[in-house]
Amino acid sequence: MDLKLMIYLVVGATFALYIGIAIWARAGSTGEFYVAGKGVNPVANGMATAADWMSAASFISMAGLIAFLGYSGSVYLMGWTGGYVLMALLLAPYLRKFGKFTVPQFVGDRFYSNTARIVAVICLLVISITYVIGQMRGVGIAFSRFLEVDLLWGLIAGMGVVFVYAVLGGMKGITYTQIAQYVVMIFAYTVPAIFISLQLTGHFLPQTGLGGTLSGQDGMYLLNALDQTLVDLGFNEYTTNRNLSTMNIFLLTMALMIGTAGLPHVIIRFFTVPRVRDARKSAGWALVFISILYTTAPAVGAMAMYNLIDTFHPGGVGNPEAAMVYEDRPQWMRTWEETGLLQFEQEGDGERVHYYNYKNPPAWTEEAELDGYTVANLDRDIMVLANPEIASLPNWVIALVAAGGIAAALSTAAGLLLAISSAISHDLLKGVFMPKISEKNELMAGRLAMVAAILLAGYLGLNPPGFAAEVVALAFGLAASSLFPVLMMGIFYKRMNRQGAIAGMLVGISITLIYIFLYKGWFFFPGTAMLADNPDGWLLGIAPQGFGTVGAIFNVITAFVVSKLTAPPPKEIQDLVESVRVPRADTA
Repeated sequence: MDLKLMIYLVVGATFALYIGIAIWARAGSTGEFYVAGKGVNPVANGMATAADWMSAASFISMAGLIAFLGYSGSVYLMGWTGGYVLMALLLAPYLRKFGKFTVPQFVGDRFYSNTARIVAVICLLVISITYVIGQMRGVGIAFSRFLEVDLLWGLIAGMGVVFVYAVLGGMKGITYTQIAQYVVMIFAYTVPAIFISLQLTGHFLPQTGLGGTLSGQDGMYLLNALDQTLVDLGFNEYTTNRNLSTMNIFLLTMALMIGTAGLPHVIIRFFTVPRVRDARKSAGWALVFISILYTTAPAVGAMAMYNLIDTFHPGGVGNPEAAMVYEDRPQWMRTWEETGLLQFEQEGDGERVHYYNYKNPPAWTEEAELDGYTVANLDRDIMVLANPEIASLPNWVIALVAAGGIAAALSTAAGLLLAISSAISHDLLKGVFMPKISEKNELMAGRLAMVAAILLAGYLGLNPPGFAAEVVALAFGLAASSLFPVLMMGIFYKRMNRQGAIAGMLVGISITLIYIFLYKGWFFFPGTAMLADNPDGWLLGIAPQGFGTVGAIFNVITAFVVSKLTAPPPKEIQDLVESVRVPRADTA
């Protein structure tokens, strides 16, 4: 069957499934819209949480970053998985026991202040909008590939699908849709990885194939071969740290970890189960489901890079006359060229494509006339979606990956949009400005907020300040510097009062935003950064993606000092904090 038709059939079938589930599970009350009526089974909730968690950054972008960064890309694996453990152990059970719908509602009640609630809403909106930029970029990339259109039209198509099932179903519809999306996503990620691992190493499991030897290469290990190939092309070895200093590895890992534990759209999932112990079970199951993809990603990245270089240099990297002829380029390159995410820049009248490091060209370029084509722009975010095509896998596998990439982006986008919606309709309107608003009008306000968020995210997704995973890392830094400290101190430090919480959140998110805007560019006006992506200009050499750790430290110090200088919380609040931490059986 023709590839385009196969993709249409597979992706269309998954869309029909998602929309059908949204209609079947349509929210009819605020309880169902925000927390699915608190009736979701822990295993099902764990699967939905995993889908919510494994965003376009995880499915589409992370393996692409690992493919190009090599060892340095492992920081994303360590930070994101480690942060989920922190969330499962230190936050989820206690927040579920507190029994509120949203993170701002917890902040407002714990710190007995509508001002604290409003500041928490502002932080949540900044985090979620930054995060959803990466998701909408992933949506646009996936749709532009399978529709074979420009990124703009891919984004518009994706926005339409998100609108139908997220706005209609609320948390109840999103939860059951995400269960289906997880199944699609994990099959789409692991099946091609198994095929490629068998092709290259003969290992069925990609995790063992990564450390295996290449078939027909006289015992040459995959990673050793990849190291040597990259060195021959003028790059550093794949298995060495090529991009980040030790300090930045620590700061970025920590920012991703504590940022993960402070993500509002993931935390809200633990309010959907009936009891506190079910929240713990959900966290455990989610970690199991997440680990399947995260242990496969390093193999996907390494094998994709190996196959990519082999495509450009089928005759060997040291033989420029055996490089790929542009007119004979494979169909997958022609297709991605139509999206604008893969581009070639002609140099002279030659016809061959050479892939090498322009800043540090290999020795063979000095002896050969490279009067041909060179790769001008290969977007890292296309690697996973293009991976099965690069490896010449069957059309049904390529179609499955397209469906999985779309599922990953849509699942997290829906969760983020719901967090934005609930923050505006439930926390601001219902909680502060219009406490007597009817349930019907609150639902309407929530859906309108979702529509506005979809439009804004789509616009920003056209001009993100980095690759999908990099944009998501910035969102995690914002969560690390604002919400995580106030949640932790709200649970484990009875003396923390409203003045300290408000001051800490404002200081933490403000300095982090200023640093990101200075070094990555203002999101609404791309390209205006004063020192964007220039490591020589970073303050003390700290990368913008890891600055959330510094923001969190300032948050904690500010909150602690202000709390010590002001009156302690009322006794009933301190008793409430104590009761949340004391375990009791079958607490609802």
